[in-house]
Amino acid sequence: MNLKKVTVLLMASVMAIGCFAGCGSKEAAPAAESKSEAAEATEEKEEEAAPAAEASGDVSIGVSLGTLKQERWAREADMFQQFADENGYAISIQSANDDTQLQISQCENLLNAGIDVLILQPLDGEAVTPIIEACKEEGVPVISYDRMATNCDVDYYVTFDTVKVGELEAQFVVDQAPKGNYIWLLGGPEDQNATLLEEGQANVLQEYIDKGDINIVTKQWCDGWDPNLALNHTENGLSACNNDLQGLIASNDGTCGGAVEALSTAGLDGKVPCCGQDADLAACQRIIAGTQTGTVFKPTVLLNKAACQLAVALATGGSEDDVDPSLGVWTTYDNKFKDLKSFAVDVIAVDKDNLYDVIIKEYQYQTLEDVYANVPKDQWPAE
Repeated sequence: MNLKKVTVLLMASVMAIGCFAGCGSKEAAPAAESKSEAAEATEEKEEEAAPAAEASGDVSIGVSLGTLKQERWAREADMFQQFADENGYAISIQSANDDTQLQISQCENLLNAGIDVLILQPLDGEAVTPIIEACKEEGVPVISYDRMATNCDVDYYVTFDTVKVGELEAQFVVDQAPKGNYIWLLGGPEDQNATLLEEGQANVLQEYIDKGDINIVTKQWCDGWDPNLALNHTENGLSACNNDLQGLIASNDGTCGGAVEALSTAGLDGKVPCCGQDADLAACQRIIAGTQTGTVFKPTVLLNKAACQLAVALATGGSEDDVDPSLGVWTTYDNKFKDLKSFAVDVIAVDKDNLYDVIIKEYQYQTLEDVYANVPKDQWPAE
């Protein structure tokens, strides 16, 4: 391979990153300064960041992220960059700002720049097929990252156990409300993860639904994982059941934040169990305040490391065996084209009882000061 020098371009609008907390929720809680072993998250990125120092080395990695709107993706952009800097690899990180056509164009540019491997977080699992086909023609392997590329011959998938995430979300709520009226909020239908979450949630809920113990008042998709749609769907559901609601299933912390806003208006915040995933700062604060029951924490530091290790292995003639087996397990997922070889990282159910130990102490994903910012200091856990 020739030596490649690819500068880092983080393309995201000021509006897209105005608030990381709560996956785009309207809440104004500040983003946390993460001290994870992979990277510190930035609180703000400019529309076009100044190029970072060029990395040297014989490996050039392209990374295409769908958005930087959500807190976790800003963190992961930093993790990718830090891995490359520490190991001497050239890397180019692009954010498509929730624009599928822009993502396709950016990936074409990465391919033209001569990357050796592409890590792709597809906005739309099916729409990225032209990217996969172009990479195949150039002999550039593609790792579908966190979201599955579907109906195409993508090389690998690095993900969390998304069905388990859905199961844990539903179990949080069912444990507190095994009977009654439920609102069921799904994620973005363009994201295969949302379908896998629905599968996991149904694994827990269906038994109660079949017995008549749980009545689904409304079940709605939230396109683009939009918290505002979650708020609207929750308001409509509350109207349909005259505020007689016992449980609410949300598919991530952002949609849960929108739902909690609607519950608060109805005077039901803290009275109706609800869930999410990602351990966003706003969600962690809601859990401490008692308005969100729990979140499913996905150790992104492990996912990121696995993807980077696999990318380097593919670019240097290695194999999937070069991925540290302690990070997760190899399995397969049906991506509607083939049984896709996939690496799955485990997840952790987090509620008020273990939030400090997991999120703050073990993984240092959020800080004590940020999570407990709205709590009198004499009530903070002792470090």
